[in-house]
Amino acid sequence: MRKTILITGASSGLGEGMAKQFAAMGRNLALCARRTDRLEQLRTELLAQNPDLTISVKALDVNDHEAVFRVFKEFQQEFGEIDRVIVNAGMGKGASLGTGYFYANVQTAQTNFVAAIAQCEAALEIFRAQQHGHLVTVSSISALRGMPRAMTVYAATKAGLSALTEGIRADLIRSKSAIKTSTICPGFIRSEINEKVKNTPFMVDNETGCKALVKAIEKEPVTAYVPGWPWAVIAFLMKRLPLKLVMKLG
Repeated sequence: MRKTILITGASSGLGEGMAKQFAAMGRNLALCARRTDRLEQLRTELLAQNPDLTISVKALDVNDHEAVFRVFKEFQQEFGEIDRVIVNAGMGKGASLGTGYFYANVQTAQTNFVAAIAQCEAALEIFRAQQHGHLVTVSSISALRGMPRAMTVYAATKAGLSALTEGIRADLIRSKSAIKTSTICPGFIRSEINEKVKNTPFMVDNETGCKALVKAIEKEPVTAYVPGWPWAVIAFLMKRLPLKLVMKLG
């Protein structure tokens, strides 16, 4: 059992939802995000329901790469070992390229991909020293194909994250490491990142979505589409349908 779990971007959305699910399962948590007030509220809530757990919270902006390494190491020193790291922090700003929103597109690229490299590096330094661990990256169903409008750069970053995780897995296979990796591709789960998006097909509420995420993560798959129904079927179709049909999901 992965007893101690580190989650980035844990102050809201999927990160907060996963923290609640793992706490209910009796796992110790290392939670980090920029909004420490939200983290402290979450910690208080979780300990009230699960007083025997150890829950630590720390401020972290994942775009501060030096801070990523420092905070991860502080968590390791505090807990002794970190059994699982969930690279969850991300954003969804952006617009069609060439329409004057480069600043938003590049922020999304830096947060969702470059900062994810830092998180994966920091996690794997810990896991290699321990000789065990489970690296989980939260990608997206949109990683499977190019997407239009505000999804264009977001989908590209998630495709990059999926490829990065597979590359890490290939490297670990070659070295015969006991470290495992999982790429989790959520479908549409209601959270702060998409709370203003309307008329989205197959959208589920945050609690339902996070229960499905945690269930998938616990199985430690190479890749999982979550919730499995209907997103495993949609993923199969997305890889094969003409782009004109796929882009209607964007």
